[in-house]
Amino acid sequence: MTPEERDRHRKGPITLRGSQRPTRTTDQRLLEEDGAGDWVHSDPWRVLRIQSEFVEGFGALAELGPAISLFGSARIGEDQPQYQMAVEIAKGIVDMGYAVITGGGPGLMEAGNRGAKEAGGVSVGLGIELPYEHGLNKYVDLGVDFRYFFARKTMFVKYSSGFVVMPGGFGTFDELFEALCLMQTHKIDMFPVVLVGRDYWQGLLDWLTSSVQPSGVIGIGDVDLMRVVDTAEEALDVLREAARQ
Repeated sequence: MTPEERDRHRKGPITLRGSQRPTRTTDQRLLEEDGAGDWVHSDPWRVLRIQSEFVEGFGALAELGPAISLFGSARIGEDQPQYQMAVEIAKGIVDMGYAVITGGGPGLMEAGNRGAKEAGGVSVGLGIELPYEHGLNKYVDLGVDFRYFFARKTMFVKYSSGFVVMPGGFGTFDELFEALCLMQTHKIDMFPVVLVGRDYWQGLLDWLTSSVQPSGVIGIGDVDLMRVVDTAEEALDVLREAARQ
């Protein structure tokens, strides 16, 4: 064996040399009786947790059937008009034969699950571990909790035939632009994206058409991937039109 070969350590598909060469093998570290528990927070272990989230999500939703995702702020309560509108939209989605998927939290997410449950449909909540939200709302019938946003977002996109986007903050924007990016780049098929509340969303649309599009950083027609409406019935009409097409 040459000196170069002696200096080389292989750990699965990884090659380590010089200062990166370990003093103990992976099996030695695995079989050590004592040691700190920090390994459960290491990046290789996180890969297994990430894998488990995808497996659990796919397993839970594989037989769900057609569904529409409804997004919106956790901070808009039952006493505000957007809450009741979200309930009505969710009921209409169920009447169309779809399940309703939300983020499973309070506010407008709760309203979406509530509408689905009250209409006798399938009410799905895809929760996320956050320091200021505690568990799925009481109207969720099928719930999956996630540690990682990207695993959760994959489930929204994979199992939805459309997005209904109520007023919301950064989390709502994240889901909205994730879908727009995937459609714009042809990573997924086109599906309806309905923005509910013209007063809330029109400023964003004006900025996209007056600043972003003229700058050439999005294409002509990209803004048309979204439809903005003011009422529950208008939102449902967009979904019905897309279903017919």
